[in-house]
Amino acid sequence: MKKPNRYALIIEKIFLSKYKSGAKEVPFERDDITRFAAKLRVALPKNLGDVVYSFRYRAQLPERIQSLAGENETWIIRPAGPGKYAFVLVPDLPLEPNQLLAETKIPDATPGIVAKYALTDEQALLAKVRYNRLVDIFLGITCYSLQNHLRTTAPNVGQVETDEIYIGLDKRGVHYVVPVQAKGRGERLGVVQIEQDLAVCAHKFPSLVCRQVSTLFMQDGVIVLFEFEIGEKGVAIVAERQYKLVAPEDLSDAELNMYRNRKADL
Repeated sequence: MKKPNRYALIIEKIFLSKYKSGAKEVPFERDDITRFAAKLRVALPKNLGDVVYSFRYRAQLPERIQSLAGENETWIIRPAGPGKYAFVLVPDLPLEPNQLLAETKIPDATPGIVAKYALTDEQALLAKVRYNRLVDIFLGITCYSLQNHLRTTAPNVGQVETDEIYIGLDKRGVHYVVPVQAKGRGERLGVVQIEQDLAVCAHKFPSLVCRQVSTLFMQDGVIVLFEFEIGEKGVAIVAERQYKLVAPEDLSDAELNMYRNRKADL
């Protein structure tokens, strides 16, 4: 069995020390990281917040924590104010691409020099989405990039970061705010970021219609875009599309004809 790393040891100890049978929410504070690291005699990371960030966005919570979830449930970590967090029990809904969904080829408009010097998967993905106007195509509205890596706060949430914010306009003149979360290869989508995006938009752009978009790479460079909303059971998928950026000559007349015959709501 693989030995748990120090982050897993700390977060597991915090949870187990505070959990009570039947609880659906387990609050804790940033100071608990320091306190339990000392008890476990493990070195503290330079950035305490990285312990929580790791399990919110990159890694699964330890098995001893997840074993205390019911069937079709899972534990996640939500912010609960400055320096405060909570383990929260939520429905275990997969936020993964549909492997059977038809893909759509798009002539690649990414400038070659941008593709050459993009430093990370996330940056490359955001650039491809931006230069190919995939948000516009996906949502059916005209969108403009407002800001990258927006760092701000939201009530009852604390500090949050959104990879990119678009402002949109439709043919009726309705204005939209579109927060976009991008995930590089090996990373996973999480309900926490989606909830945060929606909370930020409600706080910072209350008069605009918010449409949350998340995007990631699949195999063979296919780009997946999701639109999410908060429904009765929590985060829900409104729409999903899969786009493959290709050279213009790799898009055949037969494929264009197939796209013309697709139903509009596919």
